[in-house]
Amino acid sequence: MTTTFTTPSDHEFVMTRVVDAPRARVFEAWTNPAHLRHWLLGPSGWTMPVCEVDLRPGGAWHFGWRQPDGNQMEMRGIYKEVAAPERLVSTESWGGDWPDTLNTLVLTEENGETTMTCTVLYPSKAARDAALGTGMKDGWSASYDRNVGGVRHVSSFPSAAHVTDARPSAPAPRL
Repeated sequence: MTTTFTTPSDHEFVMTRVVDAPRARVFEAWTNPAHLRHWLLGPSGWTMPVCEVDLRPGGAWHFGWRQPDGNQMEMRGIYKEVAAPERLVSTESWGGDWPDTLNTLVLTEENGETTMTCTVLYPSKAARDAALGTGMKDGWSASYDRNVGGVRHVSSFPSAAHVTDARPSAPAPRL
C-alpha cells in the first residue's frame, strides 16, 4: 500500500494511507512517544531526540529531529481535539516565517484495516505550495512506511492511558 497525496482545495493538503491494524493500535502509534519516535522520522537516517506529548485538549506537543549531518529542526503545537481512537486535531508551528497550520487526523476502520487521513489546513495557497516544495511528501511517505511496519509492535507496549513517564503530569505551557 502506498501513501496518496491530494490537494482538495487551495488551502489543504491531504495524506492517506491504509494500515493493516485496528484503529486503536494506530491511534496509539500516533499518540504515544514510545512509538512516535520510531516512525515519525522523515527521511532515512533521521532521529527524533525530542518527542513530548500532553494528550488532551489544550495540551502541547513538541517534536525535534536530528538529521545525519547534525542539522536539527523542530515543530510544536496544541491539541484542539482528542477523540480516541478516531480523531486528533492540533495546531502545528515550525516557527520562523512558516505559518501555523491546523492538522486533522481521522482514523476509520473496516475489516481490521485502518485508513489514516491527515488533512493539513494552511492559511493560503502560497503557504501550502511552499510547504509542498520542501520535499515533505517524501518525508511523510517514509514515515508512513515505518508506521505500517511499526504498528504491528504497538500491542507490546502499554496503552497511552498507562504511560505516565512519556507525558508531562503538569499542564504544558501555552505556545
